[in-house]
Amino acid sequence: MTEININNLVKSFGFRNVLNGFNIDINSGERVALIGANGSGKTTVFKIIAGIENPTSGSVSIRKGVTIGLLSQVSPEVNNSITVKMLLTECFKNIYEIEDQMHKLEIKMGSLINQEELDIVLKRYGKLQDKYEQLGGYEINSELSKICNGFKISAEMLDRPFNSLSGGEKTRVNLASLMLNKPSILLLDEPTNHLDIETLEWFENFLNNYKGTILISSHDRYFLDKVVKKVILIERGKSEIFHGNYSYYLAENESRILNEFADYKTQKKQVEAMKESIKKLREWGKIGDNEGFFKRANCIERRLEKMELLERPQLQKARLPLNFIQNDRSGNEVIIISNLCMVYGGKVILENANFDLLYGEKVCLMGKNGSGKTTLIKLILGELEPLSGGVKLGSNLKIGYLSQHIAFPDESKTIFEEFREHFNGTETQLRATLAKFQFNGENIFKRIEKLSGGEKVRLKFAELIQNEINCLILDEPTNHIDIDTREMLEESLQDFAGTLFFVSHDRYFINKLANKVVELENGKIVSYLGNYDYYKLKN
Repeated sequence: MTEININNLVKSFGFRNVLNGFNIDINSGERVALIGANGSGKTTVFKIIAGIENPTSGSVSIRKGVTIGLLSQVSPEVNNSITVKMLLTECFKNIYEIEDQMHKLEIKMGSLINQEELDIVLKRYGKLQDKYEQLGGYEINSELSKICNGFKISAEMLDRPFNSLSGGEKTRVNLASLMLNKPSILLLDEPTNHLDIETLEWFENFLNNYKGTILISSHDRYFLDKVVKKVILIERGKSEIFHGNYSYYLAENESRILNEFADYKTQKKQVEAMKESIKKLREWGKIGDNEGFFKRANCIERRLEKMELLERPQLQKARLPLNFIQNDRSGNEVIIISNLCMVYGGKVILENANFDLLYGEKVCLMGKNGSGKTTLIKLILGELEPLSGGVKLGSNLKIGYLSQHIAFPDESKTIFEEFREHFNGTETQLRATLAKFQFNGENIFKRIEKLSGGEKVRLKFAELIQNEINCLILDEPTNHIDIDTREMLEESLQDFAGTLFFVSHDRYFINKLANKVVELENGKIVSYLGNYDYYKLKN
């Protein structure tokens, strides 16, 4: 049964069509991913389905009687007096009203003596009890407990005002509220932001058992692989459908691009042959003074004008040129951690921890939120002093560091002004270097405060490349960047000749890069010689 049908949808903002002939057909119970570059119109599609925005033209049909729940990237505003528990239990309002009526009748029954009156009240109580049971009144507490545990919403958090929460906490609460409401159609716009791996895995399992239709936009490719069975790609305002998960989409899309390129080459040869025929026929017409040759040439020319010329597909994905100049490679032992102890904020972070990072390794540091991953990085960088034990850096080591929250000294500066301070060379060379990092033309005069997460990552790498770095330390490098930038970064880091030590919750990213995983847990560092899937297998 069709749940959502969108036909020839156009949505304009000013003079630009964000969606331009967009089509989708989603059936009941399907799990679908909506993917595309930032600004391609994914959030706009969600808002149109939810009825928040209207299309410029085209049709949107939603099956009659369904309920729609939207998780937006921007948290809704609520009154300051609203607590987390009030927000989560709002969906049980009708059940609580019935419960209150039942309680009042219970009190009344205890004081009645007349049997006739008692029978009337009992009958009314029975009807309320049936309705209470049908609505799931007896399962409320277990359902609330299950959802709160899954999204790590503590009893202390339940009593806090919603507006006092951090952005990540609000996301978890909004997700929990949506799951408790159980809408027929779930619209999830970036639901995995701020969720740690443990919560993500619980959420994947929850969605796989959800009795409803799900449309998801997410940069977490591992999550999409686990949950969705159909992928809708938005490109140039139109849709392309892939019947499989994200990994299937990657393989199928590559195959389609290769076929498109073959068609493009065939058409190009055909066009060149037609142009050559036109040229020869007109030459022969002039030589022989024969009008027939000119007519044949004109006929071919008209056919050529009516042809819909194919665009050349892009075969190679863009890469960040992370070809760091390494005149001196580091020693074989890059970082040696010995009996390291650290207490931070009254909590034991490290207790006699030991770990060796060797030249050429690509190592992912994992651990639950608050386990001390960023603290360990700061100890390695010398920004914090350990309680005891030591961190020894190897010979000829030159570290490049990308922090979790990328910031620049003066974000009112333009890209050009900021990069100029790190670049030795002419303006022409500077522009050429920025162009390799996808900052072209007038874009280099964009102010840093206006940059997206992906643009800031690219600019920071452009600055790091100016140094003779042989070890990269990255703290959550894929936060706030889209899939295209993540894949670009992966391809580039795979070719990095030095040592890579990184923190990430992106399991797809870890699988692509890591040849070793080290887990920080209970103050200890435990090593696993493999990627994320190997680590998961051993736990």
